[in-house]
Amino acid sequence: MFSKLDLDFADNIALLSSRLDHMQVKTNRLSRFAAQTGLSINEKKTQLLKINTTNQTPFKIQGKAINEVDDFTYLGSNLSKEESISKDIKSRIAKARNAFIKLYPIWKSNQYSQKLKLKL
Repeated sequence: MFSKLDLDFADNIALLSSRLDHMQVKTNRLSRFAAQTGLSINEKKTQLLKINTTNQTPFKIQGKAINEVDDFTYLGSNLSKEESISKDIKSRIAKARNAFIKLYPIWKSNQYSQKLKLKL
């Protein structure tokens, strides 16, 4: 659990647990620590992803039910209920492809080619 937390600014936090009741305890403690620094958990922005469970118990923060999702992106990684990472890999390839497409005209420009030759 939490021994000491620095929550002066907490934009994205991921809590992991193998049991829903443990997750509820962790979330309640996080909420209390956040309140001590003047922060609160935004229930509308909070998402719950359950993997490999049949537990249908609703998850709540301060009495409000949290939106359960099948997948979401956290720090650039696609997390999913599926036991496959293919969706994450496809997403990363697409991001890399888009970056290359945007940079291609710069690489092919005469100005860039001339600067590169001068450095070599």
